[in-house]
Amino acid sequence: MIQKKICLLGASSVGKTSLVKQFVEGIFNEKYLTTIGVKVDKKLVEVNDQSVQLMLWDIEGNDQYNVFQERYLRGAAGYIIVVDHTRSSSLLEGIDIHTLARQVTSAPAILVINKSDLPKQWHWQDYELEQYKDILIINFQQVLKQVSK
Repeated sequence: MIQKKICLLGASSVGKTSLVKQFVEGIFNEKYLTTIGVKVDKKLVEVNDQSVQLMLWDIEGNDQYNVFQERYLRGAAGYIIVVDHTRSSSLLEGIDIHTLARQVTSAPAILVINKSDLPKQWHWQDYELEQYKDILIINFQQVLKQVSK
């Protein structure tokens, strides 16, 4: 069986743990518990008729008091940057985290916009996202559509 390490990165409170819990266990819990360090979950998936065990590394959120822990990215097959649809600053924090991650890995990265079911008080402008399209390996047009809603 193949094993792949996937890291979830993002600012504090963007919903990384909730995404993992929903994916692995099919459960959503509104209770917020801060992740300290890293929590590893496993999920077996089928890819092209082959079993792949995903090792999902839910890494504590980064903020001004907690610096990026690059050692967690060692051996990762890829990473997911999670941003919060309701908090504009989380996009810039996600971009900063991606920039730091690129200093230690060239693994593929995707941007996930979480909490899109909640109302927001602001809109990311196309020009705000446009300046970051070259450093994110994502379908940029899809992101523009999602955040413009």
